[in-house]
Amino acid sequence: MRQALNAEWTKLRTETSTLWLLLGAVIVTVALGAGVTSSIMCDARGCAGDPTELSLTGIMLGQAVIAILAVTAISSEYSTGMIRTTITLVPRRPAVPAAKAVVLVCVVAAASAIAVLGSLIAGRYILPGLADGPTLRAALGSVLYMALIALLSLGAATAVRDSATGTGIVLGLLYLFPVLIKVIKDPQWQRHLQQIAPMPAGLAIQATGNLQHLPISPWAGLGVLAAWAAAALLLGGLLLQLRDA
Repeated sequence: MRQALNAEWTKLRTETSTLWLLLGAVIVTVALGAGVTSSIMCDARGCAGDPTELSLTGIMLGQAVIAILAVTAISSEYSTGMIRTTITLVPRRPAVPAAKAVVLVCVVAAASAIAVLGSLIAGRYILPGLADGPTLRAALGSVLYMALIALLSLGAATAVRDSATGTGIVLGLLYLFPVLIKVIKDPQWQRHLQQIAPMPAGLAIQATGNLQHLPISPWAGLGVLAAWAAAALLLGGLLLQLRDA
């Protein structure tokens, strides 16, 4: 397993696109969060909305960049045929996605921590009212959210073996549900979709106020996203084990 981890770390850090995608994820996350918070009107009674959640709005866009990074981490090997070499050097096939997952989580978590910290610093300067306790949970949860998005994307890309298809599937899962929630008029169905959809459920971790009115509690919502990621990884790993490279 150690050799597989070293190999995956070497492949990821020597890929030119890795650094640019990570920088892009940090920049768009902080920039969008700052843009949203600066547009919020505040008065003596406070601000319209949850200051912490507004500061972390950029996660909604930054996750797309992370998804592309994670998809590319495996699909590029299929497009170049390098996956055959990888499997030859690591005969135990489940070790391949496992090693990729560990390396991806570490890299994405580090970049996400920078993005979240930058977003909260910008939000604290722009908006008042960031509560320390709930904000810490929202910050940690946002980092975990981005790591889970990377795992979901890795699993999907391993299953389909194609960059464009894998990216389309992941972005569809993330962004299609919120559109459906707005289109559907039945409040009960809206609530059900918010409880099972990966992005709406997962981003509940960012809420710091009115938690009793959320469709799903913060940590339970993150658990829903974790279930999606686990299912994608299991499917990808099973298909990698069963079919030819």
